[in-house]
Amino acid sequence: MTDSPVPGAGMPAPDFTLRDQFGQDVTLSSFAGSKAVALVFFPWAFSNVCTSEMAGIRDRLDEFLTFDTEVLAISTDPTYSLRVFADADGLNFPLLSDFWPHGRVATAYGVFDDELGVARRSSFVVDKSGIIQWSVHNELPDGRDLEVHLAQLHHLA
Repeated sequence: MTDSPVPGAGMPAPDFTLRDQFGQDVTLSSFAGSKAVALVFFPWAFSNVCTSEMAGIRDRLDEFLTFDTEVLAISTDPTYSLRVFADADGLNFPLLSDFWPHGRVATAYGVFDDELGVARRSSFVVDKSGIIQWSVHNELPDGRDLEVHLAQLHHLA
């Protein structure tokens, strides 16, 4: 695991700009003042747990959007892999590539696994003012509980 500290509740979310599956730049701070952001770090496109989780978000995206929330899923996979992953599974929310410099954003959030070269299965809820309000970190084989994520977003509303 990286030695970078994990930013906690009440701390400013580290800003970043990453490319989505369509090659478009997405900047976290661009949502400030208008939307909360659910940052969902995931280790591997096409793996069983990640595929199931991303499909769960896709199937419940309307519930996330109810809270004026943008969902940004972040992986160290290259942009092109994320595009195929999104197309194959109908993922209609931004999948951001933290491929190069490899894991820079995951490292800033303290969730980069140096040994495996991937982001941990971690989530952060960032409020409209850019402050982290909540985070959770799952072991790689353990899928995240979307009910808990939605409850945290409801708490912000």
